[in-house]
Amino acid sequence: MSELNLYKTETIADDGTSVRLVFDEDADILEIFFGENEPATGVELTDQIILRFNRKMKRAISLTLLDFSVLTEHTEYGPRSYSLSAIDDLPEDIRELIPKLITSMPVNQFLKISYFQASTTKRVMLVYVECQHKMVAT
Repeated sequence: MSELNLYKTETIADDGTSVRLVFDEDADILEIFFGENEPATGVELTDQIILRFNRKMKRAISLTLLDFSVLTEHTEYGPRSYSLSAIDDLPEDIRELIPKLITSMPVNQFLKISYFQASTTKRVMLVYVECQHKMVAT
């Protein structure tokens, strides 16, 4: 039986939230838990990024980053960005909540949003992974 290559780290986000990171090196998956794990709604932001959140409290519970090494790879033009068009078919309250969660602590220490201006009337929301180096290990 092969051995699991899991790395676990506990840190504190800039807003004081306890953050637990669990990296599975063999599967190249990083799971990031904000505070205590609890039942939550999960949404695929992209094929590789899953956000779980408490819908009632409007609070992020965790992020799952599949193919982590690819998500964090920088190109000659900057970080790899991915379209958030998968959220277009979600209920309006969730579509409005997701950008707020991504741009708020502690999620914004790991994910960033930008926009591509496709035309004068159409913007495409993009997301990319950026882990802040300011986090302090506990």
